[in-house]
Amino acid sequence: MSYDYLFKHIVIGDSGVGKSCLVLQFTDKRYQKEHYITIGVEFGARIVTIDGRSIKLHIWDTAGQERFRSLTSIYYRSAAGALLVYDITRRETFNHLASWLEEARQNANPNMTITLIGNKCDLAHRRAVSKEEGEQFAKENGLLFFEVSARTAQTVDEAFIKTSAKILKNIRDGVFDMSNQSTGIQVGYGCNQGPADGTLTQRGGCCR
Repeated sequence: MSYDYLFKHIVIGDSGVGKSCLVLQFTDKRYQKEHYITIGVEFGARIVTIDGRSIKLHIWDTAGQERFRSLTSIYYRSAAGALLVYDITRRETFNHLASWLEEARQNANPNMTITLIGNKCDLAHRRAVSKEEGEQFAKENGLLFFEVSARTAQTVDEAFIKTSAKILKNIRDGVFDMSNQSTGIQVGYGCNQGPADGTLTQRGGCCR
């Protein structure tokens, strides 16, 4: 299938916050209650339409354990977007966000779009981190922010699509050097890129 752009995303955060379930819900529209711990990096993909453009998303689901962090850092270098995930029922996963964010910014393209994700909002009765705290952390660090549920799919699509929409806007605003492959963005098949504004012309047709 042809698409206008390919965006590479990386999903990061502590082990057990639901990163794999989040990716599975977005890419396959299903929730898997029992899920093995990610070893290294896993992969998912989906094509979405944003502002009339067909965007293919490559999503790298990374392991949260410390022993895999050096492997994870490699994937930052070619990512256009990152979803930084914590578990709203586990305060320690929120407390570790600053460390994850520092690592991302040290290793990634400086123009990478980062979105903060508070997962498991279906478990509000077990909440250990308020929505306001998540919003404040995102505001202080210039991040997009969503609370989602990988189990019920609440706001999952919106989080990925709004992250990708921000990347598309940055392309149109000339933020990226499109000749640089380390941006995590590729011009897709079946389209031509406009010379100045980034517009395109079609050529024809885990779990708890």
